[in-house]
Formats: sequence, C-alpha cells, structure tokens
Amino acid sequence: MDRRTQAREVSMQAIFQLDIQGDSAFEEIRRFITRSTNDGMVRQLAMQWTKGTWDNIEPCDEMIKAAAIKWQMSRLSFVDKNILRLSVYQLKFCDDIPSNVVINEAIEMAKKFSSQQSPGFINGVLDAVKKKIES
Repeated sequence: MDRRTQAREVSMQAIFQLDIQGDSAFEEIRRFITRSTNDGMVRQLAMQWTKGTWDNIEPCDEMIKAAAIKWQMSRLSFVDKNILRLSVYQLKFCDDIPSNVVINEAIEMAKKFSSQQSPGFINGVLDAVKKKIES
C-alpha cells in the first residue's frame, strides 16, 4: 500500500475516534497513530492531516453541508462523514495534493470502509466541494 494512502486511512480512523470521543482523546490519538505503523513518514502525515482536519472541522463541515444539499450531517454515517472531513481539509488546505488524487483516495476509502452506496455519494459531494473551491 502506498505510504500516503496508508496515512490517509490512519488519519481517517483517528478523526473518526476524535468525532466520537472529542478533544480529550488527542493523546490517545497520538498513541493510536504511533501504534498503527512503524513508518515515520506515514506517522507524520497522519498526525499532520488529523490535526489539520480537526483544527478546521467547522469550515470543513460547512463545505460538506453546502455540497450535500439533501443530507444533514447527523444523517451521515460516521465513516462517510470523516472520510469527507479529511478529504475536504485536503482539498481546501493542502495545495500540494492534486484534487483528483484526494477524490480518488476518498472513493477508495469508502469502498474499503463503508457501504456500497458510499463511493458514489462521496464522489458527488467532493466534486461539488472541489468546484466551489475552484470558483
């Protein structure tokens, strides 16, 4: 598995845990990321993306809400919501990552971790977010 793909998966899982447990779990998240891999680059990226997403959760959620017109955040599965949060963070704040890579990686995570309908839903939401960012 590609190192950046692995870092995305670890980061999404960490954001999922923060979503459930809140800010008080950040030290536990650090330990989770450390235990998840022996690769220093994967650890660094996962921590950077987790912290960046969590620090920007409100603007990311607002962009998701605007793009997922017929869906309320409370109706999204925790997995889908946190794949979207990480991906929106990367689309908006990580200029070094091409948007098509972010979207493709999100779709692959949805295929691996979520329901059969999730990849199409996530693709549609992220495409709308991408267009909004680019305009």
